[in-house]
Amino acid sequence: MTKEELEKRINEIEWDDFEMKTAQNKLPNDVWETVSAFSNTSGGWIVLGVHQHGKKFDVVGCDDPEKIESDFLNTLRNGQKFNVKLTAWGKKYNIDGKIVLAFYVPSSLCKPVYFGSSINTYIRTGSGDRRATDMEAMAMLRDQSFGSRSEQPVEGTSIKDLNPISLETYHNHVMRFNPSFPYVDLPMEQFCEKVGICTSKGELTFGGMLMFGGRDVVQSHLGNFWIDYLEIPGTSYSDAKVRYTYRLQEQDNIWESYQLIIQRLRNFCDNPYMALPNGVGPEDESQLYALREGLVNFCAHSDYFSPMHPTIRVYTNRIEFQNPGRFMFPLEEIRTQLHSLPRNPSLIRFFRYAKLGENAGFGIDKMLTWEKLTGKNVDFKSDLVCSTVTYWFSDQASGQASGQAGGQAGGQVSEQVSEQVSEQVSEQVSEQVQILVNAIRENVYSMFEIQRRLNISSRRYVLVEMLTPAIEQGYVLRAYPDKPRHPKQRYYLSEKGLKLVK
Repeated sequence: MTKEELEKRINEIEWDDFEMKTAQNKLPNDVWETVSAFSNTSGGWIVLGVHQHGKKFDVVGCDDPEKIESDFLNTLRNGQKFNVKLTAWGKKYNIDGKIVLAFYVPSSLCKPVYFGSSINTYIRTGSGDRRATDMEAMAMLRDQSFGSRSEQPVEGTSIKDLNPISLETYHNHVMRFNPSFPYVDLPMEQFCEKVGICTSKGELTFGGMLMFGGRDVVQSHLGNFWIDYLEIPGTSYSDAKVRYTYRLQEQDNIWESYQLIIQRLRNFCDNPYMALPNGVGPEDESQLYALREGLVNFCAHSDYFSPMHPTIRVYTNRIEFQNPGRFMFPLEEIRTQLHSLPRNPSLIRFFRYAKLGENAGFGIDKMLTWEKLTGKNVDFKSDLVCSTVTYWFSDQASGQASGQAGGQAGGQVSEQVSEQVSEQVSEQVSEQVQILVNAIRENVYSMFEIQRRLNISSRRYVLVEMLTPAIEQGYVLRAYPDKPRHPKQRYYLSEKGLKLVK
């Protein structure tokens, strides 16, 4: 910071990276709060020798600048006042014969930074220092394992704790969309080890468990796991007639959640018809492709150890992806620089192996194609606790989203499959039924075989969104029509369904 830059800032206002204090005779007591705040957020300048009068600042200088500088730097470096040793670099300025000291305190790699006790943990918000909440302090602690926690083994687990359908559909997806993948032909246990689902000792990694684990093992180690997805018929909760018209039921793992959410997002954007289970093809440049990149990044960058849930909210004018955990790079660089800083590297690899995510660092670029395709912004926000990516709808898409919400508004989604079916049969049935019909064609299949052909691991989704509507509309018949739950139940197309085959 040059002298001219300093003088300009003194004549402006304090903000998140700039704090002025009098310090004419000694260091003020509240300087340590600012040191903690800058260390825990994005760093900033502390300027000593400037006195505040209301909204104006006067340069008063430091009477003994050498002692003040020594006291400040020694306190940071001796490790006695703060819980970690800190660094700073300083500059001395002569302004109208008065000495002003400026110290830059960088963001610390080891957070939270506090003095005395952990209650003295501060963060910077706007022009002030604020005591961190317990949730903010815990988020800083979890960030110390950023990029490594998902790679660690989960003691006492094995490949038997995985959801077998999730694992099989993922493996099939890799074979179909990435046939040259080097481990695709290995036995399943070796495949799991090579891709990082489990360790060489056979224990699941946290990433493998989160992505493909069965409900019991996930809940026993991460009881708060849940990816929440809601469709809200308004621009906010307050102007919505009901809280939501659709809410995703809890799924076993990330892979299950991803497959259901991508199918729901198809309803809110322009996308080419493709009878593919993942909804998009490898060369797809549609709006859905941009949303898919957002969904993959959302799943891979969430802090699953936070008490917050990752949540997707679809309003009539936007889609919000809100994640526990902050962005680990400055937001002002998001459009100009490539960053490869995944919170959960193994999760991003799983998606990339399945050709469902761009190479590291390029996902943001693909997300931003939404702006070119729609003329509407993609906004990014982040604080210590959470981060939010918002896709704004075009005026036409907003109208479509309003129609979707209005068509669904007849009561909140029930926990019971039968109630879900009655509410959802009328919305977007044709496309889902078409995909199912194309998969069955002239053959007869069990429910499990249909899931395998669709490459959709969620039995609930196939039943509620595809099979039941197809049966009710007469496109699909049961082999045992009077016994829907017959253990040998099979499904095939009616004459009406055969005419629908593309």
